[in-house]
Amino acid sequence: MADQADPTQPKRVPKKGRKRREVIELPDAPIATRRLSKKYGDLIAVDNLDLEVRAGEIFGLLGQNGAGKTTTILMLLGLAEPSAGVARVLGLDPMRDPLGVKRRVGYLPDNVGFYDGLTGRENLRYTARLNGLYRNDAESRIDAVLDQVGMTDRADDKVETYSRGMLQRLGIADALLKDPAVLILDEPTTAIDPIGVIEILDLLRGLVRERGLAVLLSSHLLVQVQSVCDRVGIFAAGKLIGVGTVPELARQFGDEGSHIEVGFEGLDDRGIARTEKLLAGIDGVTEVRTPTGERAPFVVVVREDDTGPVREAVLAAAAREGLRLNSIREVMPSLDDIYRRALRATGLGRHAEAAA
Repeated sequence: MADQADPTQPKRVPKKGRKRREVIELPDAPIATRRLSKKYGDLIAVDNLDLEVRAGEIFGLLGQNGAGKTTTILMLLGLAEPSAGVARVLGLDPMRDPLGVKRRVGYLPDNVGFYDGLTGRENLRYTARLNGLYRNDAESRIDAVLDQVGMTDRADDKVETYSRGMLQRLGIADALLKDPAVLILDEPTTAIDPIGVIEILDLLRGLVRERGLAVLLSSHLLVQVQSVCDRVGIFAAGKLIGVGTVPELARQFGDEGSHIEVGFEGLDDRGIARTEKLLAGIDGVTEVRTPTGERAPFVVVVREDDTGPVREAVLAAAAREGLRLNSIREVMPSLDDIYRRALRATGLGRHAEAAA
């Protein structure tokens, strides 16, 4: 008779084989993620994000509020734990070595905070102490970053007297104190006057040119992203739906062709209709959009390889028909147009409504 198990003893459950952890390859870049995801309950804030930010470039993470940009930044800094996927910042895992990441990354949050009762220089001294800089080294470093951001003249004024733009400049100086290899900026130009915006964007270009930094700039301001970023990632509903230079994104999400703006003087309604027909008849032209205002130009959509011949044909036709041509130039679709087309193409058009 076979031995029967003792009912008083716990049953032995066979050990299951351990599930082998998948190795995810990451590119050799200052910032890299693969399949990075973050869930809050049923909400997917970041969805399988593959991101690469290279040394010596400004990468714009473009999306409306709530798209997942800030959540992404928090995961890169080790301030939020991913639900899945991996991230590396300067080769470090932000979750395993958050202090190592923070030592080498300069970060400017969307709402930078300083002690109002202290001067700009005193605030920077406090940051220097937190980063373990000795006094002599700290003072020379503070002088250098204040000069870089153009704040030397106001460094000894109290922060409570600073404008929003000056606070952002001081924030960039604060981020540069540790001599970072990566700079992460979350909405750095929000609520700044136009001149202040230009100055900050010029400052960022200079930093990349002089120091070879990798800069990740998060923003919902399309024009500013287009003006300063080397590459752009279009972010919506937690997904990265397009990445590239503006011309590359235009080819991916814009019209199939190049755009030429053609301006004429002295056209009435009949003249506009006649000119539209004339332009549409030129070989290589696929579409003609009539002017939307009194001084607005025609927009001629051209097969990509035909821009040169079409420009010559427009000049010849204008001379032949006695039209008063006052401008002709090739133009790139705006990032605003590209953004909306990308959202529609990926079924996220409701976000385009929020962008309006």
